[in-house]
Amino acid sequence: MRFIKKYIAALYLTNRFYLMLLLCIILFVISFFIPVIFTAVQMVLVIFILLTITDYIFVFVLGKPPDAKRIIADRLSNGDENTITLIVKNNLPFTVDMEIIDELPVQFQKRDWKKLFRIKANAQKQIEYKLRPVERGEYGFGRIILYVISMLALVKKRHNINATQIVSVYPSYLQMRRYQLLSQTIIQTEQGNRRMRKIGHSMEFEQIKEYVRGDDVRSVNWKATARKASLMVNNYTDEKSQQVYCVIDKGRLMKMPFGGLTLLDYAINSTLVLANVCLQKQDKIGLMTFANKMGSLLAADRKPFQRENILQLLYNQQTTFLESDYEMLYMQIRSRIKQRSLIVLYTNFESLSGLNRQLNYLRSIARHHLLLVVYFENTELHKLTKTDARDIEDVYIKTIAEKFEFEKRLIVKELKKHGILSILTSPQALTINTVNKYLELKARQAI
Repeated sequence: MRFIKKYIAALYLTNRFYLMLLLCIILFVISFFIPVIFTAVQMVLVIFILLTITDYIFVFVLGKPPDAKRIIADRLSNGDENTITLIVKNNLPFTVDMEIIDELPVQFQKRDWKKLFRIKANAQKQIEYKLRPVERGEYGFGRIILYVISMLALVKKRHNINATQIVSVYPSYLQMRRYQLLSQTIIQTEQGNRRMRKIGHSMEFEQIKEYVRGDDVRSVNWKATARKASLMVNNYTDEKSQQVYCVIDKGRLMKMPFGGLTLLDYAINSTLVLANVCLQKQDKIGLMTFANKMGSLLAADRKPFQRENILQLLYNQQTTFLESDYEMLYMQIRSRIKQRSLIVLYTNFESLSGLNRQLNYLRSIARHHLLLVVYFENTELHKLTKTDARDIEDVYIKTIAEKFEFEKRLIVKELKKHGILSILTSPQALTINTVNKYLELKARQAI
């Protein structure tokens, strides 16, 4: 059984073999009408059989089987291009062609992944390719399958290399690293930098120093002035260790997909980036999730392991198909978040009536905290508004799309009227817009 498995079951015939066999058949048919060439055709068949046997010996008998291994990170980043590396070594004493098949996780639904390359004797080759997962969870990689083909290319041998591996896909930590530079004190935009006017006066004391021309006379410390017999002023620095809570809605509206990812995944990736920026700014960052009932809660903290805590908590979050309970959310925030904080609420409103049903609860939250509501543009509706109408049906569809898009903009004005900050953004621009808004509020000392 082992003999059959090693020397017969792994044998595959190439396209060249079948073409040569077809050529021999055609020549034998021709020799039936032209008997003179029959002996020559027999010689061609014998040569073909000898070449096949020789090729079989090259591939199955000479040298050792090839080696292959897969190099992959312990974690993959959701929604990003992740690099996978395959290292293949040819242990045969001659140059061969190889077909390599990597059995990808079922989530990618790829059944035609194959690479063909040539590798010299006793040489090693490195192959890189990229995968973009669009959902969190565990991904199982299977075997690495190699087909070895000699230069004659009449037969090939299959090698199954056991490389099964389970890899977890986490929220986008690659995006988190990409936006680390945004923790600077200026606001970063794709168009450039802009200055922000402060709306308050920082009251976090740093030191007492001698007065120099240009210092704010309102900061004169009269007690220190009396002791030193010269003007002394208090020096203040930007306040730190302020609380920021990211609140993620897991209701049915967050299941809507854009670019392969759901709105919930976009919100989770943005939360991870914002948490990293907040920790770099020495603010305390916390997390809360909710739907029809309360989800996870992580108290605000700025310790180094808080980033890992947030990453692990976000890993298992799933969308529900029920309506979100904002009354319950308000009660939880009132009972669990005692200190005034910046509440970044990731949610979605498709219409003004949908907002009005929850507006009283949002206003109640805004009375005790600085509330920032982040919701999404419907990019498909936006595309419809830009298309040309060719008939009455297109006019009707375009009009309805413009109506819903206009209501999205009305939601911004309605929230602003009640003193609630908001961001209306496309899913792709969610992270940069949210981080910029946080930095703007931080620069204005609005938190």
